[in-house]
Amino acid sequence: MTKPVPADTLSRLKAVLGEGGWSQDPDRLEPKLVEWRGRWRGETPLLALPRTTAEVAAVVGICAADGVAITPQGGNTGLVAGQIPHGEILLSTEKLRAVRDVDGLDDVMVLEAGVTLSQAHEEAAKVGRRFTVGVASEGSCTIGGLVSTNAGGTAVLRYGMMREQVLGLEAVLPNGEIWRGLKRLRKDNTGYDLKQLLIGAEGTLGVVTAASLKLHPLLASRAVAIVGLGSPADAIQLLARAKDETGGAVEAFELMGRLGFELTVRNVPGLRDPLPSIHPWYVLIEIASGEPGAAEAALERLLTSALERGLISDAAVAQTETQMKAFWHIREGHSAGQKPEGAAWKHDVSVPVSQIPVFIERANAAIARAYPGTRIVAFGHVGDGNVHYDVLKPEGGDEDAHEALRDAGAKIVHDITADMHGSISAEHGLGAMKTGEALGYKDPVEVAALRAIRAALDPQRIMNPRVLF
Repeated sequence: MTKPVPADTLSRLKAVLGEGGWSQDPDRLEPKLVEWRGRWRGETPLLALPRTTAEVAAVVGICAADGVAITPQGGNTGLVAGQIPHGEILLSTEKLRAVRDVDGLDDVMVLEAGVTLSQAHEEAAKVGRRFTVGVASEGSCTIGGLVSTNAGGTAVLRYGMMREQVLGLEAVLPNGEIWRGLKRLRKDNTGYDLKQLLIGAEGTLGVVTAASLKLHPLLASRAVAIVGLGSPADAIQLLARAKDETGGAVEAFELMGRLGFELTVRNVPGLRDPLPSIHPWYVLIEIASGEPGAAEAALERLLTSALERGLISDAAVAQTETQMKAFWHIREGHSAGQKPEGAAWKHDVSVPVSQIPVFIERANAAIARAYPGTRIVAFGHVGDGNVHYDVLKPEGGDEDAHEALRDAGAKIVHDITADMHGSISAEHGLGAMKTGEALGYKDPVEVAALRAIRAALDPQRIMNPRVLF
């Protein structure tokens, strides 16, 4: 727990924020103090709700002067509890909602940190462009949070992580100074790139208040299919053929094991299995093109070739936009599909794409030896090496007993990941949940360098003090 905040500090913060700019109302605070899955609960003496970058700077400046810690928070959709305060001032960016610019000529939009991802998509569409980051929580997650966690999502295969979408940032540094770095340049080779330090820093090096983001042309054609196949190894071969045969038009390539697929179709209302037979593994493929009709033709050629070569056993191609959404709902509904099954250990790992089948085989064998009866749901963005590896309790098993084994189970999965030169956090970040564990896998030289960077920018360690190195 962070040390108590002096009453004088609270009074000064309230004064600079003014009416409507802060809250201590328990009902107002409650949804911001609980991680959305209910696993983490925190507390704060004050919720700060700045409406401008200047107000953010005033809050951070007061806290820096008084040595008071801050936890920044966006949409509270994070999965590793980095946004939950434990006695710190909770600084929400929810009121930083301005759309500063959307430019279809420069292919850039400048959005404040509290703009939601769904609104970002809408703003881009108004000028005939796309913002290509896509995650399931798009209605709640915000630009500041996406930047601060270097979010991934379903389109990383083609467009890269959030880091690749950011051209410039505006941020308040830990001393309260405003860094105005909202550049729109694709090329700027003038030394250290400060924005890249802030991206993925989880609020430890400052508060992101606005971002300049890349836009892309609208698509003229999309085609989506769900295919059944025999193994993850077949999926990797299919991915290679898809990239070769479509000229790089693979928008998404999502792997799903049978258990996760079955639970999602069973437990999420409105879904059904689009294939007539049961398959050990499934892949959702999306092909996209700027040329009308090209995506559909490319997908048809790919599936025909894959069937002839025995890479896939069956395929269902979405015929309408509604069917495309339904297919995607099966993939994006995997977490909801697991909920009725009770406690699950969730892992967000990455390994080289070619090693995904080996990782799944090794992890399955190790978990089965250590915890007989547990059920594995493996799925994820196989095109970029990201596997969500979830371990469900045995059918009829005790929730608390399964939960008590979570850390030991994670060590098994993460040791295998590290042995394969992978990452224990592919896209969710470290937060409070994984920070301590990550130190056991990081190169000590790297950790020392990262700590030196943090100490240089935040010598008091007031920014999200429980997170990262």
